Amino acid sequence: MSSISIIGLGNMASALADRALAGGNAVEIIGRDPAKAKELAAALGGATVGTAGAAPAGDIVILAVPYASASAVVSEYGDDALQGKVIIDITNPVSPDFQGFVTPDGSSGAQEIAKAAPAGAHVVKAFNTLFSHVLAAGPAEGRLLDVFIAGDDAQAKTRVSAFIESLGLRPMDTGQLAMARSLENVALLQLGLVAHSVKHTNFFLGVSILS
Repeated sequence: MSSISIIGLGNMASALADRALAGGNAVEIIGRDPAKAKELAAALGGATVGTAGAAPAGDIVILAVPYASASAVVSEYGDDALQGKVIIDITNPVSPDFQGFVTPDGSSGAQEIAKAAPAGAHVVKAFNTLFSHVLAAGPAEGRLLDVFIAGDDAQAKTRVSAFIESLGLRPMDTGQLAMARSLENVALLQLGLVAHSVKHTNFFLGVSILS
């Protein structure tokens, strides 16, 4: 089992924390509003509360914040606080019109976050293709949800994969961190499906392996 620090207090933070606790992981909740962080931890039961800006207790740190503030959050913690940590980026840097991205051409949100992270930390893209309520519900009709991951460090991806399996989900390694661009495009594809065909968010995209 893993030791997890979740930075953020929104729906994805809550869903991830709940599944992590159910999977036997130690969970720390960190938010800029201490009262809301304590409220979320109490509602979950079993989670501890950390202090924003202080070194996270978890070996795996999940950035469950909007992309616009993700790099700044990483920078605020500094090199010492995140040294040796695995940082999971779940963000989607989608433009306000949902037609593209706010990241530089040829880059991704995960790669930009990695630039702000200390050299001793390892960024892994994961969970960005799952809606929070779908993640909270878990397996659908007996099928495990697929969590696509991307990262440059093999050991970090192994640790993230083990964490994902503890949630009752299936990790799917897509390759190096540059593949985060493709994963963020998958999220954009999902938004297009919501707008033009599916018309709701009660779905997920996964892999069916044919024999």
